[in-house]
Amino acid sequence: MATHTMVGLVLALVSAVAVNWAYTREHDAVEQLPPFSPRHPFRFIRLLLRDRQWLIGFGTESAGWLVYVAALRLAPLSLVQAIGASGIAVLALVTAHGHPSRLPRLERLAVVVAFAGLVLLSLSLVDTTQSDHAPDPANVVLWLACVLAGGLLLARSGFGRAGAPALGLGAGVLFAGGDISAKLVVYGGAWILAAFALVVCYGLGTTILQGGFQHGSALTSAGLATLATNALPIAAGFVVFDEELPQNGKGALQVAAFALLVLSAGLLARAVRAKR
Repeated sequence: MATHTMVGLVLALVSAVAVNWAYTREHDAVEQLPPFSPRHPFRFIRLLLRDRQWLIGFGTESAGWLVYVAALRLAPLSLVQAIGASGIAVLALVTAHGHPSRLPRLERLAVVVAFAGLVLLSLSLVDTTQSDHAPDPANVVLWLACVLAGGLLLARSGFGRAGAPALGLGAGVLFAGGDISAKLVVYGGAWILAAFALVVCYGLGTTILQGGFQHGSALTSAGLATLATNALPIAAGFVVFDEELPQNGKGALQVAAFALLVLSAGLLARAVRAKR
């Protein structure tokens, strides 16, 4: 594996740790605030900007995102997102205050599966080189339009009866659109126009996630957000950015790693449903 790819994946892991730690801080701050109303979003935003704990969390999340962008410049989108999916294990451990034994059985299993996926991903990258390519603009527009519509529909149901799970997934779908847009921006040239989609997707996703924090635990909302945020760009890496799997058995290892990381998030989602 090329050195720059390895550096990119290390940066992706640092980003995942920072962002998921920040989610727990934001959750603790938001649950103390008056309920979020989609009819008065700016009132809620003003309250957030006055809360020191939330600002610390959001600042850490923003710093983690900048590290993520640096990772995207060095490594293919699907690999960066696969490493980012390990954040679900970080989130679970933080909410358990570093003691996995405090987690319910399904959540412990999700952590173990996530780390197993990371091990397989590491093995699949030994002595391999992977790259991505600037996509067709029409495919990008179609993908981002579907992501934006899907995220907003999930968020709408979340502010009804569906609650934190739908809001977390809605935010995650929108974050996925932002992550894909960030990858486009690092190509430079005309792709810098994707910065508009980046701002829209991240802005809406962040606002919706704060609403999710008021409807459930950090692990519920942010955990499901992590599922969507990483699963969709992994798919986009192959469908939109023309990435190719390594040859021979290492390609199979990488597919297994992707599957385990997404399964980890799915186990968490099942644990969330069991609690409701």
